Amino acid sequence: MKFLVVAFVLGLISFQALGQEAEIRALLAKQTEAWNRGDVEGFMEGYWKNDSLMFIGKSGITYGWQQTLDNYKKGYPDKTAMGQLTFTLIEMNLLSKKYFSVVGKWHLKRTIGDLSGHYTLLLKKIKGKWVIVKDHSS
Repeated sequence: MKFLVVAFVLGLISFQALGQEAEIRALLAKQTEAWNRGDVEGFMEGYWKNDSLMFIGKSGITYGWQQTLDNYKKGYPDKTAMGQLTFTLIEMNLLSKKYFSVVGKWHLKRTIGDLSGHYTLLLKKIKGKWVIVKDHSS
């Protein structure tokens, strides 16, 4: 009997993790679509719109949604600079009911030269919606 209870609980946890993973994949797909349209603001909808958002990149740490948006606009001023984005997911982990981590690779195919790197995202479920609260991209 104990085995059945344990198996049921583990199955329920796995089912919950799969549902959360699907939500995260959908968020990243929406970001990719927005980026590939040249819509930086649409891309930023996946981020926590808060001054405590943390983005870590080659220039150091940036705090805040608006500053992160401004940095994206400065670094990628037009569709030529933005190119076409693809994400390759390497690892996805449900950390708790409120937190999820993602590790992956990003690639920009551009006529002016391709760019690529890796990222680690920490997502938090806020008001029923997953948002990126920390992004470390290299």
